[in-house]
Amino acid sequence: MDSELQIGLAALGVAAVVSIVGYNKWQERKHRREAELAFKSEHRDVLLEPNEGGASADERLEPSVVRGERSGHAAVRDPGLRKATPRPPEQVDSRVDCIIRIESIEPLEAPRLWAAQSEQLMGISKPVRWYGFDDAQNVWRELNAHSAGAYHWFCAAMQMVDRRGPISESDLMHFSGGVQRVAEAFFAVPAEVPSSGETLRNAAELDRFCAGVDVQIGINIVSSGQPFAGTKIRALAESNGLVIGNDGAFHACDEDGNTLFTLSNMEANIFAADTMRNIATHGMTLLIDVPRVPNGVFAFERMMRQASQMADALQGVVVDDNRSPLGPEAANMIRNQIQHFQAQMASGSMAAGGQLAMRLFSD
Repeated sequence: MDSELQIGLAALGVAAVVSIVGYNKWQERKHRREAELAFKSEHRDVLLEPNEGGASADERLEPSVVRGERSGHAAVRDPGLRKATPRPPEQVDSRVDCIIRIESIEPLEAPRLWAAQSEQLMGISKPVRWYGFDDAQNVWRELNAHSAGAYHWFCAAMQMVDRRGPISESDLMHFSGGVQRVAEAFFAVPAEVPSSGETLRNAAELDRFCAGVDVQIGINIVSSGQPFAGTKIRALAESNGLVIGNDGAFHACDEDGNTLFTLSNMEANIFAADTMRNIATHGMTLLIDVPRVPNGVFAFERMMRQASQMADALQGVVVDDNRSPLGPEAANMIRNQIQHFQAQMASGSMAAGGQLAMRLFSD
């Protein structure tokens, strides 16, 4: 009985030592970083500051090897390896993303990080992206389920707003708590956790701005008698470069493959490549998504030409949502509206059709 008790106590002792060693390792790294910051002088030292054109204070400086002027032997020059937190990845934006960076004591394999975050952040309603900082290349690498490699620094970014609205408080708590639990699991240190109150306020303000410019403009082609045959619709659309998509609509795209406007069925049946021969409809809608198009007026002009050509070929009529014929005056009014909304976006440093807009105005 005594020997079993002694064995049990010894096992507990070993577990405690392992925990203390891990904790002490984390504390040692933390205090070392604090000490480095504490010994930095607030006075400028021109000998230690970089010259013009040199590395900035936020850049990570690596030791370099130079040749001695007299001996010809290699000499190591160490300008002081900076342990500063790397700036967030260029692909994220503090106006749109809730960003948390964490530092691992030892290089952490990306697959282990990915598995842990997948478990902790499951169920969040907004997109979450992860990045690992490549020290050798001084660049962030976006991670996914197939990423390899090991990193000291990681960055998690949750998008705060999309067309479904701003993040909820529960999503924010889920995200920040989940990232911290991932960090703790690997003895990592979060560099900074954003304030929940400020983050929620920023998200609500951004959502209000987006709601004010989130406009889709549609025009219709309606039959004045016989329905439009699907085969003829497809031929007219494809002859003008429109391509049928998986969403049940034809897409007119720019040179980069971005959608300028769509052509869809006003009736219940969607447009699909394998069913167009069986479709007959009394109306179609051409739609331009204003925030997602770089040059809205150009896209509108092309959409109007497409509508006019199809209406003439199908013996239909181009009308607005009230089924009133769309004349030059109404078309000019739409042009002015597009210009107005896209100017509003530009004034908020959010170019229509740009990377930021494409993220914010997604479903």
